[in-house]
Amino acid sequence: MPTITVIETGTVPEGQRARHGTYPQMFARAFGAGRPDLAFETVVAAQETYPAVETLEAVMITGSAAGVYEDHAWIAPLSDFVRRVHAAGVPMVGICFGHQLVAQALGGVVAPSDRGWGIGRHVYRPAAGNGVLDGSEVALACSHQDQVLVLPEGAEVILASDFTPYAGLLYDNGTTLTLQPHPEFTVDYAMFCATSRSGHAPDAVVTAAVDSLQRPLDSAAVNGAITRFMTERVGKPAPAREAR
Repeated sequence: MPTITVIETGTVPEGQRARHGTYPQMFARAFGAGRPDLAFETVVAAQETYPAVETLEAVMITGSAAGVYEDHAWIAPLSDFVRRVHAAGVPMVGICFGHQLVAQALGGVVAPSDRGWGIGRHVYRPAAGNGVLDGSEVALACSHQDQVLVLPEGAEVILASDFTPYAGLLYDNGTTLTLQPHPEFTVDYAMFCATSRSGHAPDAVVTAAVDSLQRPLDSAAVNGAITRFMTERVGKPAPAREAR
């Protein structure tokens, strides 16, 4: 039974956990749907203790309210862990904060975007022939202000929108994949995230986000694609790379 190690980098607000669960629980529901052969374990990033890379089968990194460029003691150890996992060719997926953290750890630049808050349902364009995501467009929930602004070396853009040009990255080791949007979010939790930006994002942005979530999301299809990406690479020989 393959085990996916989920790195928990943020917490769901206490008043929402009973309804929505923790971020690792969201990951297990979304990426483990229809896959009873998968197991999920959680490592809390703030505890700064990580398993040996050679013991890992696959890694996922959650979202967080923190910024990857902020001065948190756990950012540097997590960045080092990411570099070692990437170099070893262990399948690794980062979502939102995880997307940004992987990019920064591998040499990219992350900062608040001058486009402002991205919340609600956004539509993205998969790159033709990317090998992971199908279709001409996918609709997913998002909740972010920071973005990857400068790509790290070896990152190929496989998902983009006008608002988020670097929304999905596939790295040249073939085993690291990251997405800015949140395919693991339910509509209800995406709605909570949108309404919680009231007073932070402009009212018109919040209203448009709430309205957008009345339309369907393509989360299930994207979650399935991400799970296939990880599980098809578990146990494959690692490429010859060195940690940077």
